[in-house]
Amino acid sequence: MSTKIVLWLVWLVFVAYTLLLAPLDQPGNITLLEKLIKLQWSDVNPIIAVIFSLMGVWPMIYASFMFIDDRTQKILAWPSFLTSNGAGVIGLLPYLILRQPNQEIPENKDIGIRILDSRWYGIALSLVTAGLFAYAILAGDWRDFIWQWQTNHFVHLISLDFCLMCAVFPAVLGDDMARRGLRDSKIFWAVTLVPLFGALAYLCFRPSLLEEANT
Repeated sequence: MSTKIVLWLVWLVFVAYTLLLAPLDQPGNITLLEKLIKLQWSDVNPIIAVIFSLMGVWPMIYASFMFIDDRTQKILAWPSFLTSNGAGVIGLLPYLILRQPNQEIPENKDIGIRILDSRWYGIALSLVTAGLFAYAILAGDWRDFIWQWQTNHFVHLISLDFCLMCAVFPAVLGDDMARRGLRDSKIFWAVTLVPLFGALAYLCFRPSLLEEANT
C-alpha cells in the first residue's frame, strides 16, 4: 500500500473520529481550551498543558521541512502549516498527501530558508521541548491524566493527535535527508523510531543546505 493511500486513510479516519467524539461539545472543554490558550494553567494538569503546547511545537518542526520543500512543489506549505496549528494532523496531512517526492535543493535561499535551515532553530525548539517535558515530569499527575484520557474527549483527541504527528513525520524526512546528502538508512530509522526527540536531534545536527549546495 502506497504512502499516500495510508496518509489519506489516516486523515479520513481521524476526521471521522474527531467528528464522532465532538470534543468541544462535552461540558467544560471550551473552558479548558480557553485556559490552555491563555496559559492559565494553575488548575490544569501539567501533562495536559504540555501535550497541548507540544501540538504547537510540532508545526514548527514540520515548518523547517515544508517551507524548504514547497520551493520545489506545485503546492504551497503555508495553508497546511497554519491549519496544523489549530487542527493538528488534520491540517498537516493535506500537504503531505498532495506533495510529490522531490529531492532538489531550492535555488532561492532567502532569510526564511536560512532561519529554518539553521541548527540554532532546532536547538531553540529542543530547549523549549525539554523545558515542557521537565514541567510535565516534575509537576504532572499521571493518574489524573490517564483518567482524563479515558473520559475527556478533548484530552483523548489531542493525545492521539500528538501521536499521529509523530507517526507521519517520516513522510517529510526522506527527501530532506537526500537533499543534504544523507544516504544512511540507519539515520532515517534512528530519527523515525525516537518520537519527537529524534526529529529535534535531526534538526540540530543535519548538514546545512548551504553546505550541501557548495559541495
